[in-house]
Amino acid sequence: MKALRFYAPEDVRLEEVEEPTCGPGEVKLRVKNCSTCGTDVKIFHNGHQNLTPPRTIGHEIAGEVVEVGADVNATYGSEWKVGDRAQVIAAVPCGECHECRKGWMAVCQNQTSVGYQYDGGFAEYMIVPQQVLKVDGLNRIPDNVGYDEASAAEPFACAINAQELLGIEPGDTVVVFGAGPIGCMHIRIARGVHEAGPVYLVDVNAERLKMSADAVQPDETIDGSQVDVVERVMELTDGRGADVIITATAANVTQEQAIAMAARNGRISFFGGLPKNDPTITCDSNVVHYRQLHIHGANGSAPEHNKRALEYISTGQVPVKDLITRHIPLDDVMDAFSIVKNGEAIKVTVEP
Repeated sequence: MKALRFYAPEDVRLEEVEEPTCGPGEVKLRVKNCSTCGTDVKIFHNGHQNLTPPRTIGHEIAGEVVEVGADVNATYGSEWKVGDRAQVIAAVPCGECHECRKGWMAVCQNQTSVGYQYDGGFAEYMIVPQQVLKVDGLNRIPDNVGYDEASAAEPFACAINAQELLGIEPGDTVVVFGAGPIGCMHIRIARGVHEAGPVYLVDVNAERLKMSADAVQPDETIDGSQVDVVERVMELTDGRGADVIITATAANVTQEQAIAMAARNGRISFFGGLPKNDPTITCDSNVVHYRQLHIHGANGSAPEHNKRALEYISTGQVPVKDLITRHIPLDDVMDAFSIVKNGEAIKVTVEP
């Protein structure tokens, strides 16, 4: 079969490999969609400390069950059968550590990941490992949800995790930094699930800002390359600031701006991780202190967030179909990385 294999930074090859065999405790999928994200681009260029090459990458996966290991259903109390449609979690908690026992599976200290320690979805077939099945991480795709939409459930789950921590209330003013697919999802979740008030979308790429704004219709877009973002948010909120700010971008300045524009009792999500070689910001601690700000990290998701994402897509509460603006065959998978890197699409999905 064909698979995209990572050997070293910028040494990523689409090649013929042996089709994987399904063990008694595993499930085999024919991959229908594996969507791409900014992390894939980072892996392509820089690798990742948890990724052991050679490795088939890709972690936003939906596919059709083609084989169920003999022990799977008895071991996990499941009813998987050939022909079922399934979505796979990416971040795999151990289910046993202190954090997992507390119900904090998104921050499992022993977390492994599909596409890092296990072969991922930029391939015609893949094996869902026992570790995923053990934590109920293989999810049925609702009948009215397409494979392409289901593959977007994984990043969607990460956004659900972040917003759960923020406690967004009806009518809250929300600012989202980053007009990529995750920023678009944050806007739709804030509105569709939490009934947020005005939502403002910020980016420094005017074309990407317009493309995303056409899809998700924020109350206003703010081009950070043209205006003072903090000043503009203060104008829009009559000097009060934003109740909730989500930095869905890897830019240090956005985190500093988020603190500066937060209203009293404001909640901030540092959603996008910063570059490893430049991970610090300048924080006016007195602003945090006197305005009683709440700053949250948010990283990944738990299996339950993936299930909720599929449910929100199925009910129409949070549509994602129109955010998938490029469908690319596996033969052209290399194109996906440049499209994502250059912000030429909202969401790109690869279809083996």
